[in-house]
Amino acid sequence: MFCEQCEQTASGNGCHQWGACGKSPEVNAVQDLLVYCLRGLAPVVLKAKTLDISTHQADIFTGEALFATMTNVNFDHKRFTKYIRNCIEIRENLKDQINQSISWPEISNYFPDFTESLVQQGQNTDLTFISKETNNIDIFSLKLTVLYGIKGTASYNFHAQELGQEDDQVYTFIQEALAALDRNDLSLNDWVNLALNVGKTNLRAMELLDAGHTSTYGHPIPTKVPLNPRLGKAILVSGHDIKQLAAILEQTVDKGVTVYTHGELLPAHGYPILKEKYPHFYGHYGTAWQNQTKDFAKFPGAIIITTNCLMPPHEIYEEKLFTIGPVGYQGINYLPGNQTNIPDFTPAIEKALEMPGFTQEETPREVTVGFAHNSVLNVADQVIEAVKQGQIRHFFLVGGCDGAKPGRTYYTEFVEKVPKDCIVLTLACGKFRFFDKQLGEIGNLPRLMDVGQCNDAYSAIKIALGLAQAFQVEVNELPLSMILSWYEQKAVAVLLTLLYLGIKDIRLGPTLPAFITPNVFQLLSETYNLQSITTPDQDLAACLA
Repeated sequence: MFCEQCEQTASGNGCHQWGACGKSPEVNAVQDLLVYCLRGLAPVVLKAKTLDISTHQADIFTGEALFATMTNVNFDHKRFTKYIRNCIEIRENLKDQINQSISWPEISNYFPDFTESLVQQGQNTDLTFISKETNNIDIFSLKLTVLYGIKGTASYNFHAQELGQEDDQVYTFIQEALAALDRNDLSLNDWVNLALNVGKTNLRAMELLDAGHTSTYGHPIPTKVPLNPRLGKAILVSGHDIKQLAAILEQTVDKGVTVYTHGELLPAHGYPILKEKYPHFYGHYGTAWQNQTKDFAKFPGAIIITTNCLMPPHEIYEEKLFTIGPVGYQGINYLPGNQTNIPDFTPAIEKALEMPGFTQEETPREVTVGFAHNSVLNVADQVIEAVKQGQIRHFFLVGGCDGAKPGRTYYTEFVEKVPKDCIVLTLACGKFRFFDKQLGEIGNLPRLMDVGQCNDAYSAIKIALGLAQAFQVEVNELPLSMILSWYEQKAVAVLLTLLYLGIKDIRLGPTLPAFITPNVFQLLSETYNLQSITTPDQDLAACLA
């Protein structure tokens, strides 16, 4: 087994016996085999595009399949076998259509032998991929960066496509990047540029997703979200997929069930159309993904996982757990989607009605969400005036992925130590380290602003660009520091987007990616002053100097 795509790799070097995420070597191998088959599909898709043959099915499939290989998404060996079969079927169908148009020389495509072990074949293809790159470990490092980055981009694009937002240039680039992974004629600089183009494409995917969310559910507005449950039957929805959350809300109308969010779905409460239309959409339960085994065990209702992050479930709650879309775990209830990918949630609703629900009231608690780009930029004049008057000295964007490894208390301590004349913007599940801290206000502006999900890094970027335009300076001249935590591949894609935009002085932690070699990190440090976090006191002093 070889896997180093997430921050929690064993000893910071990679998982070689068992995944720190709970992924078995067998599942890792069939995931690698699927990626190998996608690399074989990519040049066929690209050729079909030049002949105006429709590749929409292949493009959508590629996005979902890549999404399924991300950390903490799918652990089900059988689902990956099905993905591999579908990949080969789509590839051969496209090749037949191509050969009807032109005489196209046969290209070398790998055909898995379904009479032999797919696990062994996956291990063999992975070892072959690694062994080809032993002569230049820095290029291999950038190849992995590109692969992990397009996995993150594919996940954002998956959600955008669900909401009817598509751009063929995004689909085409993902196929081009997959095809490039088998090339050996590109220089180190070529791979650096390809990685930055992952960032460029990811920016477009996040823009599409933002358009899908805001055109469907309205622009987020500052909204107070209860953290204490109310009496009655309950369903908990985790993950990132707001369209699936909306479908659950629609199917639970008048069912006597309260719907709560978990993890990255907390910002969904800021969308006005959801709040206005569904009064049974009430509050948030639990914190970040790595605490789900504790949160899920205590939740007295059904639980639906819409996307990552799923941890291997405990038997004490697996009967009330349901997965949808690309998410899966062997033996866990899976709800397949219809033609529009919306499942029938009846089994989850029935399970919720069977269970006791909340029977005791708790002390009221709440947090505020909804400080996306539209909300913040609407008060840009107040922000600018507060800066000019010396009321606001500095902005800190403290966000990203949370995780279970030691060292992430850094982010809590950092926020607690931010001076009272500074504002903290936050996003993604990293905020659960401090999301309920009472930091007070500066004038009418809260000192802690929740920008949204990890994909709402687009909002943070728009806020930064908007403020830079208002102050008539470059983004890197703003009194703004980015303190980011990373865990999985969406964070890789977001980081590449920030580098593509030329944003400098980013501090990254809690550890550096295991797939980044010292030479590649030195290159990024020299070009963008990308650096590792140190201590809260040292980093605060440096940012405010």
